[in-house]
Amino acid sequence: MAYWLVKSEPDAYSWQQLVKDKETSWDGVRNFAARIHLKAMKKGDEVFYYHSNEGTDIVGIAKVSKEFYQDPTTDDDRWVSVMLKPVKALKKPVTLADIKANKKLQNMALVRIGRLSVQPVSDEEWNIILEMGGMK
Repeated sequence: MAYWLVKSEPDAYSWQQLVKDKETSWDGVRNFAARIHLKAMKKGDEVFYYHSNEGTDIVGIAKVSKEFYQDPTTDDDRWVSVMLKPVKALKKPVTLADIKANKKLQNMALVRIGRLSVQPVSDEEWNIILEMGGMK
């Protein structure tokens, strides 16, 4: 199993909305690097849900419920989506400031490539964030 992080502005699509909807298509991504990551996601992979711009923190854990397929928001077959389901909220949101302050997370894509909306998370990064979020 692999780990990932997806970003959404809370006023566009929040963690709370995902929980309410119970599942969503992660579509509308128009970045080539992010598309590579969407295509690499496998059913059952776990995903950190990050609120960007407002709050800037990891707030929950989702799971890939369907692997990549044609993005329904475009006829351009180069773009793909995955389906995500909420798993659980972190007990304590993990802020970007806290992540940047942790020396063990300095190589995390969230720190190095801040604008990338879909990114991989290493096993070590995943476990550190879980601990920071009160999940371990």
